[in-house]
Amino acid sequence: MTGGSLCWTPAAAAGPPSLRRRDSARSLRSTFLSRLPDKMRAGLDPERPADVNLNRAKGLSRGEREYYEKQFATLRTFEEVETLCMPDEFDSDLEAFEDKEQKQSESAMKISNYANIVLLVFKVYATIRTGSMAIAASTLDSLLDFLAGGILWFTHISMKKVNIYKYPIGKLRVQPVGIIVFAAIMATLGFQVLIQAIDQLVENKPGEKMTSEQLIWLYSIMLSATAVKLALWLYCKSSGNSIVRAYAKDHYFDVVTNVVGLVAAVLGDKYLWWIDPVGAVLLAVYTIVNWSKTVLENAVTLVGRCAPPEMLQMLTYLAMKHDARVKRVDTVRAYSFGALYFVEVDIELSEDMRLREAHTIGESLQEKIEKLPEVERAFVHVDFESTHKPEHTIRSRLPATDP
Repeated sequence: MTGGSLCWTPAAAAGPPSLRRRDSARSLRSTFLSRLPDKMRAGLDPERPADVNLNRAKGLSRGEREYYEKQFATLRTFEEVETLCMPDEFDSDLEAFEDKEQKQSESAMKISNYANIVLLVFKVYATIRTGSMAIAASTLDSLLDFLAGGILWFTHISMKKVNIYKYPIGKLRVQPVGIIVFAAIMATLGFQVLIQAIDQLVENKPGEKMTSEQLIWLYSIMLSATAVKLALWLYCKSSGNSIVRAYAKDHYFDVVTNVVGLVAAVLGDKYLWWIDPVGAVLLAVYTIVNWSKTVLENAVTLVGRCAPPEMLQMLTYLAMKHDARVKRVDTVRAYSFGALYFVEVDIELSEDMRLREAHTIGESLQEKIEKLPEVERAFVHVDFESTHKPEHTIRSRLPATDP
C-alpha cells in the first residue's frame, strides 16, 4: 500500500509474513487516514476519527471524490471479510439469517402469484368491457405474468430438490435459466402486441366510444391493479433472492404498463382514437427493450465472466491474511457460473512443509472463501514455487465429435 492507495496485487502478497499479518483492516484504515491530505481531513468526525464524511470535505474534484469513495469502500470490504471469516461463532447466526430470508422469499413469491391470478381475471373483464387495445396489451402482460410466475416458482422448487448423483454441484444455474426463459417470454409478448397495434394503426379504423359504465369499470380495475402492483414492488424489491427481484422488476413494469395503458385508453376514447394503439406500441417497445436487457444480463452469468476488480481485490486480501505460513499468493481468479462465482486461488507454501500441514492450510482457506455470500465454490491450489506457467489451458473451440 503506497501513496494512500489500497489496490492490492498478488505481488504485494510476497512481502514478509510477519509484516503482512500486522496489516489488519483496522490498521490499514488508520494508516490510510494518517496519510490523507489536509482538504480531506475536514471530513473527519472529531468524535469518531475512523468515520469520514466526504460531503464535509471541501475542494474535492469529481475524480478525487470517486477515488476516495472507492478506497473507503475497499476498507469496509476488508473489515467485512475479517468479520465474516472469524472462527465458527458466526456460522449459526448466518444460517438462521439465511433460513429467515428463504421463508420471506417464498412468501413474496406466493403472494405475487396469487395477486397475478386475481388481477388477470379483473383485467380480462376490463378488456372485454372496453375493447381498448392498450388495456388488451396490459391484460396480455398479466397473462404472461401468471405463466412466467409459474416458471419462476418451478425454478425455485427445482433448486431446492437436488439429486447429488445427477447434479454433483447443485442446481443453482436453474435460477438464471428460469429468469432467461421468463424474460424471453415477456419480450415475445411485447413483439406480438407491437404487431397488433401497428395493424390497427394501418387499418385506420377508430373503435366505438366507451360508455360511462365502461369508464367506471376501467378506472376501478386499472387503478386497483396499479395500487396492488406498486405495493408488491415495494415488498419484493429489497429481497436478496434473484428470483424475487425478478418478480419485483415485473411488478414495477406492470405499474408502468397499467398507467400508460389507462392514460392511452382514456385519451384515445375522449380525443383521438389513434392514441390508444400508439400507447400500445410504446408499451410493446418498452417491453422488448426492458426484458431483452434482462436476458443479456443473465446470459453472461452462464458463460464465465470475470468477477469485478473489487471482488478479486477482496479475495486476494483474504488469501494474504489467511495464514502466516503462506509465502505468496500466486493467482486469484473468480468467474460467474450462474448467479454466484467460482473462485480459484493458487498459494505458495514451503517445499519442506508436510502434506498434512499443507492440506490443512489449503482446505481452511477454501472454507473461508466459501463463506462469502457471492461464492458458490472455491478451489485452492497449493504449490512450492510460483514461476511456472498457468496450470490450465483455455479451450478456444469444442473437441471434434464423430459424424
